[in-house]
Amino acid sequence: MQSRPPSLGALLRAADWEASIEADEEDVFRMRSSVGALEKALADGRLVYGMNRGYGALVEFSASESVDEQGRGLIAHLGTAQGQPLPADVSRLAVWIRLNSMRSGYSSVSPELWGGLADLWNRGFTPVIPRDGTVSASGDLQPLSSAASAFAGEGECWHREDDGTLVPRPAAEVLAELGADPVRWPAREALAFVNGTSVGLARTVHNHREVLSLLRVGALLTGRMATLLGADPVAYHPDLSMVRGQVGQSTVAGWIRSYMPESAVRAPSRPLQEPYSLRCAPQVLGAVLDQLDAMEPILLREAVGVTDNPVLVDGEVLHGGNFHAMPVALSSDQLGLCLQQVAFLADRQLSLLCTPETNGGLPPMLTPRPGAGSGLAGVQISTTSFVSRIRQLVTPASLTALPCNNGNQDHVPMALNGANAVSEAVEHAWNVLGSLAVGLAQCAALTESAPADGDRWRDLARICPPLEADRPLAAEVVAARTLVREWGRELVLEEEGTS
Repeated sequence: MQSRPPSLGALLRAADWEASIEADEEDVFRMRSSVGALEKALADGRLVYGMNRGYGALVEFSASESVDEQGRGLIAHLGTAQGQPLPADVSRLAVWIRLNSMRSGYSSVSPELWGGLADLWNRGFTPVIPRDGTVSASGDLQPLSSAASAFAGEGECWHREDDGTLVPRPAAEVLAELGADPVRWPAREALAFVNGTSVGLARTVHNHREVLSLLRVGALLTGRMATLLGADPVAYHPDLSMVRGQVGQSTVAGWIRSYMPESAVRAPSRPLQEPYSLRCAPQVLGAVLDQLDAMEPILLREAVGVTDNPVLVDGEVLHGGNFHAMPVALSSDQLGLCLQQVAFLADRQLSLLCTPETNGGLPPMLTPRPGAGSGLAGVQISTTSFVSRIRQLVTPASLTALPCNNGNQDHVPMALNGANAVSEAVEHAWNVLGSLAVGLAQCAALTESAPADGDRWRDLARICPPLEADRPLAAEVVAARTLVREWGRELVLEEEGTS
């Protein structure tokens, strides 16, 4: 097995646009040995799925005598993916995961074909992969078939323009410019490539990163809010977390404290106990952090594991179901539930800011002219809509499974469907946190709190000047969400020591 990256961040860096993947002598030896073991099994008359037997529900029928025809047929009949393309970074990671799995020597992939694929990937060749149409049960067959087709000179791939932007171009044109021949897919290599959980996994890894960034920003904005309102910092005291013993809570409480002045004390006007959205932020966000930490080794194991079928181990052909993406699906479903908690907490914090009974007597909706002005009323209503939409999107996709393939795939995980929905929900969650940031900027203006913490809050104040009269705030929410998203990215990288 390949060595496991130490973190999901390291995995993402292994698949970035400047990275490369190579096969060393041991990799080549394992691949050749696996090819030899398969050839021997076939010569001995063993029945091998996809080689001398058909695919899926047609396994009882004989395969074509031509391995090229069998491979072409597999990719062709699975060419049914639809919808918008996945982000290029997701596609790039998905292909890296397939290459990493195939070089482990359990999939009977020829070193020569692997080397050709890796060389193209190293030179930036990244297929355009439609996002819809797989049940993720026999792997992400349809999306990976689209990727295989691009390597074969059909379909599209991403091309980096001189200014760094990525645009789809015909794969055949890009291959020609690279001086590369289209990949020919024999049956075994075709099956090893499309039979994997890599696409749903790649999208889930990227989603995990986004939820972690959202979490970091949620803690940052909580600290800012507690500071502006004069909330009791005791709610974030380390001994509270110590006696409970939850690691995530302790970590998040420390983050929130670090975003408050060391001299912070409860203002006389504040209650002994704040509403839960402020007082219990370490418990809520900490629980999310614990879930993210629990998911990480599961996703890392999947990223370096072998998820095609059949596999060859010590010369034996083993037929099974490593391609079933339930580890990815359940992780993705849990990510969605975690994401909803971060967004819901921020929505409740914005409501607290907009209500005189909880914002320390500031004007309703943070408008300096109640009645003549409506302040953040529109922003707060839109935030409610965003949270509702998030809840629709993060309904666990694994609960929507349907049998298919003439009963062969009678239990399916729907991992990529779920990951796609979580990715949409991520965008709405950033809208929620951007809206809360706008609210905090107005709160700071009304309390005449000078921006602190270096340039961070000054940057927010420039984006969101004081509301002297009502104005459309959509653009400010977008600007604030862009700003806090960058903050989240920086905080995650800083934690990893890679900023």
